[in-house]
Amino acid sequence: MVYLIDETRDGFLTGFFAAWGDEEAVLAPIGTQLPLGQEAVEVKADPQRAAKVLARFRELDGGCVRELDRLLRCGDEGHIFIAFRYFRLIAKRGGPVRGMLARPEVLAAENALRRVSHELDRMKGFVRFQECASGALYAPLSPDNDIVDILARHFQKRLSEYPFVLHDVSRKKAAVWDGEHLFLAPLERAEVMLSADEEGWQKLWKQYFAAVNIPARERLTQQRGYLPVRYRKFMTEFH
Repeated sequence: MVYLIDETRDGFLTGFFAAWGDEEAVLAPIGTQLPLGQEAVEVKADPQRAAKVLARFRELDGGCVRELDRLLRCGDEGHIFIAFRYFRLIAKRGGPVRGMLARPEVLAAENALRRVSHELDRMKGFVRFQECASGALYAPLSPDNDIVDILARHFQKRLSEYPFVLHDVSRKKAAVWDGEHLFLAPLERAEVMLSADEEGWQKLWKQYFAAVNIPARERLTQQRGYLPVRYRKFMTEFH
């Protein structure tokens, strides 16, 4: 049986409760294309039931709550099922299972967690803010994983005096810091008017990037290792 859930924490935990006793269970996001003839049931999020399941997992392994948050953010196909298998193993063993890499459930979860953490570390350096005419900062990005609010908390600490918008263009949402509050909001597209200073700084940055490049020693493979091509779409120096 396939149990279809929304990708919120409450949705996952409610689905977990419903599927727990089914050894053949598969958890998948609502809207997943199923094989012909596959039986499916949609499980609606129940905050009260989810809270009880979460409390139980905290008793078994307090650290798994943060892992669940990261696994649900993973952009890999099948990440919901990976999280389900991992948490079912925690429940069956009655305690932490991280580090048990001989178990495929744990290995798959560890790999997913590593990809999310790795992209978070990368994006802290890859994000390119632009100064708008209003004085606020704007940065478009398109990460593989759903991490824009975590990134926003990072930049809130370092740019607390500047209002900014981190716009996840692929997921059509933004994390907004107004100088006092940090919040998420839907944002399909944004029209940005740059300040005069920003246009000048972008020009200087491009000139610097071109000046330090050595055409005879480009080492493109090494460059792509440090800075994958998929992240260059919103980086000033590549346009």
